[in-house]
Amino acid sequence: MGKKAKSVVIFFVLLLIDQLTKLWAVKILKPIGSIKIIHNVLEIYYVENRGAAFGIMQNKQWFFLIITLAVLVGLLWISGKIPEEKHFVPLKACLYFVGAGAVGNMIDRVFRKYVVDFIYFSLINFPVFNVADIYVTVAAFMLVVLILFFYQEEDLNRVFSKKKEQE
Repeated sequence: MGKKAKSVVIFFVLLLIDQLTKLWAVKILKPIGSIKIIHNVLEIYYVENRGAAFGIMQNKQWFFLIITLAVLVGLLWISGKIPEEKHFVPLKACLYFVGAGAVGNMIDRVFRKYVVDFIYFSLINFPVFNVADIYVTVAAFMLVVLILFFYQEEDLNRVFSKKKEQE
């Protein structure tokens, strides 16, 4: 299997995991509301989020769709500039996770008109979130770590230079 095909498979596996967990939440969790996993710490709690993180910007679906499409275009552009070297695999992995998370929540917004959230840390009263949100958050954190501590300035120049290097 070629590298591009592997990338597509990875992306769709991540997306499938997100969508299957949301389908489970709708079919099983919605009728019962919540399941306590660790008392006063972690719950699986069904929420229909019609906004963004922390419930802001309720019912602005067109805005979220436009932003998601812009993010996806940016991810595809950056992905095309990353050299096909083992050294850049962590960077590409972050892009897969951000893309799968963005598309996972976009699918909810298009077909349900809300995003299904279901993971709730009651210990700190953290907003309810989902697998797609985990993908985006972890990938964003990892991108910061990679840029600050792993990739050198020369690596980033290779990715973001105006001319594509010969491979």
